[in-house]
Amino acid sequence: MNDTNLTQEPRSEASEGSYQLERSDVAAVLNAVERGDQASLSVLMDPMHPADIADLLEQISIGERRKLIHLYDREFDGEILSELDESIRDEVIAFLRPEVLADAVRDLESDDVVDLIEDMNVSQQDIILDVLEDSDRVAVEQSLTYPENSAGRLMQREVVMAPEHWTVGQAIDYLREQETLPEQFYHVTLVDPRFKPVGNVTLGKLMGSKRDVLLWEITESVFQVIPAMQNEGDVAYAFNQYHLISAPVVDDDERLVGVITIDDAMIVLDEEHEEDILRLAGVGEGSLSDRVINTTKQRLPWLAVNLVTAIAASLVIAQFEAAITQIVALAVLMPIVASMGGNAGTQSLTVAVRAIATKDLTGSNMWRVIRREVLVGLINGVVFAVIMGLVGLVWFGSPALGYVIAAAMVINMVVAGLAGTAIPVLLEKFGVDPALASGAFVTTVTDVVGFFAFLGLAAMVLL
Repeated sequence: MNDTNLTQEPRSEASEGSYQLERSDVAAVLNAVERGDQASLSVLMDPMHPADIADLLEQISIGERRKLIHLYDREFDGEILSELDESIRDEVIAFLRPEVLADAVRDLESDDVVDLIEDMNVSQQDIILDVLEDSDRVAVEQSLTYPENSAGRLMQREVVMAPEHWTVGQAIDYLREQETLPEQFYHVTLVDPRFKPVGNVTLGKLMGSKRDVLLWEITESVFQVIPAMQNEGDVAYAFNQYHLISAPVVDDDERLVGVITIDDAMIVLDEEHEEDILRLAGVGEGSLSDRVINTTKQRLPWLAVNLVTAIAASLVIAQFEAAITQIVALAVLMPIVASMGGNAGTQSLTVAVRAIATKDLTGSNMWRVIRREVLVGLINGVVFAVIMGLVGLVWFGSPALGYVIAAAMVINMVVAGLAGTAIPVLLEKFGVDPALASGAFVTTVTDVVGFFAFLGLAAMVLL
């Protein structure tokens, strides 16, 4: 049985539930590419979703990517470009023939084109803009005039709108007469004579109402207008907070200039979540597709910061060199105190950074959250202090050593809860990204306090 027949068989239930490319799919595609079998490649890839094709292109090598695109370029969908990771998108565009690129880009909505070209240099932008129809080019160029990461960049210019005095019948007749409508839209936006949006009518309400019903009588109760200059992170928060499906975007004169739909808002929300996770680990905005040198440059600065914090902790240890020399057990047990504090601090830090990003942690509840984290640290500290006190007693036969490590554990866990919450809040107040900078500060605090508390108490009690 050949590769083509194999791909036509239905996937197993496990494969269908995983929503990801199977290794066999990738192998079959690469086999067709290696053989230069364009017909088999089309049969394999045509049923794939653009997101899956983008994943495939990201997983293979640059040489395989070039061969695949040259074989498949006649059927290349513009949605694939939208789904691609930015690190290889320029490379894929360079592989596409100009006429193929033109057909692919023309199929995209204006917001997808803006997302595609906003990070390109001017010459690359011109290549894309030159293949667009004049009206589409003007719409994209106008969107590019708005600041990066603003609602103006996120919105699509294709808006379905109607005068506020129209009836349902007039609106339906108008929609039927249009040669082209946006590929995805959920509302008809009502505007006044000054083109100011005054309400949204869902398609369900529109289709379910009698023709003589006035549109303003069936508008949605929840209606949010997004300023074009608003940060896209705030836009995503509004969509999530108020359960919006789409929202009109207005300029400084409150005139309708575009619309943002939930799919674009959720992409922003996912990107912000991903950025927070990567920044907490000190890896910036890296991806699996990045080159070695780029990944190295992203990670090196924060590894250098960690080195400085490690040296600071070592300086604390050096102050108690005599105590460590006399009591070897201190060297064995002190990493436990610092490690437990570091983990507790990271837990509090992660909760705080996420709460700041979602605007759940504010000035009104900050002290309550800090008190809660400190109390959690205290309770956890007492629990593990009892455990480590017994370990110190049984392992080294010294009740005093057990008391020392128990007390140090409580101190460091309390400080970890305090630092893990307070440091992100303070950094955010000073305009520093808490996700990017908090980890190094919290680690330093828990290491220094942990070592100082344990070794300091040991020097006072045991020597």
